[in-house]
Amino acid sequence: MKLQRVLLVIGVALATTACGKVGDLEPRSGNALPPQAYGQTTEQSARILTTPSVQARPGRSDELLKRSERREDDPFDVAPGEEPKPLNPEEQTPPAKTNPE
Repeated sequence: MKLQRVLLVIGVALATTACGKVGDLEPRSGNALPPQAYGQTTEQSARILTTPSVQARPGRSDELLKRSERREDDPFDVAPGEEPKPLNPEEQTPPAKTNPE
């Protein structure tokens, strides 16, 4: 009896996943796309309106981490309630380069 229920749930789940619409988006019958904004020169379509902008989905950087490097001391990384230590350029040391070999 339990196996039948599991098979029934799996069957219903597979049947409902096959009900998705495949095709271009279109406004409902009787409705139109939003009016063009003032000064807009391109035609609006569902594909253009649903495509995210570059700011919404920025591209990936292909720069990979080539070698491990020590992080510099951050004078602003302090615990709550502590005062940041003053920045003295004479005390700064260049970052240590590690040999990847």
